[in-house]
Amino acid sequence: MTFDGIPFEQASIAQIHAAMFRGLCSAEQLVDACLARVDAYDQRGPGLNAVVTLNPLAREQARALDAALRRGQQVGPLHGIPMVIKDCLETVDMPTSFGSEIFADYHASEDATVVARLRAAGAIIVAKTTLPDWATSWFGYSSRSGETRNPYDLARDPGGSSSGTGAGVAAGYATIGLGTDCGGSVRVPASFCNLVGIRSTPGLISRKGCNPLVGFQDTIGPMGRCVTDVARVFDVLVGHDVKDALTYASSVARAPASYLSSLVPDALRGLRIGVVRNAFGADDHADAAPVNAVMATALAELQAGGATLIDVEIPDLTDWLVRTSLYVIKSKYDIDQFLAGIPNAPAKSVSAIVESKRYHPMLDLLEGIAQGPDDPFSDPAYYPAYVAREEFMKLVVNLMAANDLTTLVYPTVQVVPPTRKDCDNGVWGTLNFPTNTLIGSQTWMPAISVPAGLTPAGLPVGMEILARPYDEPSLFRVAYGFEQVVGHRVHPRACPPL
Repeated sequence: MTFDGIPFEQASIAQIHAAMFRGLCSAEQLVDACLARVDAYDQRGPGLNAVVTLNPLAREQARALDAALRRGQQVGPLHGIPMVIKDCLETVDMPTSFGSEIFADYHASEDATVVARLRAAGAIIVAKTTLPDWATSWFGYSSRSGETRNPYDLARDPGGSSSGTGAGVAAGYATIGLGTDCGGSVRVPASFCNLVGIRSTPGLISRKGCNPLVGFQDTIGPMGRCVTDVARVFDVLVGHDVKDALTYASSVARAPASYLSSLVPDALRGLRIGVVRNAFGADDHADAAPVNAVMATALAELQAGGATLIDVEIPDLTDWLVRTSLYVIKSKYDIDQFLAGIPNAPAKSVSAIVESKRYHPMLDLLEGIAQGPDDPFSDPAYYPAYVAREEFMKLVVNLMAANDLTTLVYPTVQVVPPTRKDCDNGVWGTLNFPTNTLIGSQTWMPAISVPAGLTPAGLPVGMEILARPYDEPSLFRVAYGFEQVVGHRVHPRACPPL
């Protein structure tokens, strides 16, 4: 299936809708195309292993949307658009495992709020995708589904914890997908799989129906092949939810009527953008040097688009990331509270999960979380880390203000996607992985990762853009402006058109 010569697996939402509304394709045909690609590439062919569950009602839902369109009714802005979502987002028509074999047969009583919003907008959830148990890794290890592979290099990891959404959207299993992001779980796989992925200011998007990691730091966000598609889905997701108190933030965000309004011609012209030089890896490090080389070209492209670049450093960056880390202190409590709210849950605590040994053995963070306090509020380490978060945010925002900067940029991750062998051998672990996504997560500032280019070995590199709290419009503006200068999205050769 092609759209004016563009293969289905590379087409945008607008291109698909242009064909659909002219009667040149149907939602059911789109679903069939997605299922054909999953069949060809997920367990067969390159064996990406990105899908946990297929939606048995996808074709039926597509037919209903096609019937509505024949009656002249467009259900919403995502009418008939096929999507994949991370399998920690609750769905009534498919089980939700949270990446855990223990929860393989768990069925939620209602859709997560973001899932309900997608369906109301006309999207079709084609499949649910892999993640490490309880979203506790940068890598694609899961007791529920095994190991997920990177479509750009099958010997490498696709990034986590939204591993399956990253690999699946890159391979063309759907037009766009959803991931979740606490420390970088949207942006790391977006970087490793040559996608655009956004983390909002916490509270703009409801987390109801999604397992937590650090409750007040958790977000949900779209992952797509272009900035425009991500903005379209972001529009659908943002909004207050009475079932998630943190979404008070959406009422004070002064959100535009549509984030698509930020996607303007010459978007970079006149902007001052800070380059965080101490967020780059060492030039003599074998895994960091290729990233730095790609970033050097990307920075030149930002300038070519009209931006003025200012070199800056975040003082004591590593120390701030350590001081503001709450995963081991808070995650056990937050996950336990979530489990307590599930009737007849097959496991009621993180400790029970770890003691059962029914989790993937490579999940060092899950083991660390299990050793954390049952009550973080009585732990002497909690409040200093919590207070340090605001201090860290003020430091970064004041750095931007002092230099009159719209955004900051740096490599999303300091190194190329790691090999499975290196991950298996402990070269990289969750607690020592050099990802810069923690900057946005632990300041609670919004960030977006965009494709910056490929290394000579064909490995994707992402550039992260960081904005002030609630300034998602600037994220979209800079990301779109960069994409318009040189679009770095390249489809993986391992998953060609069918």
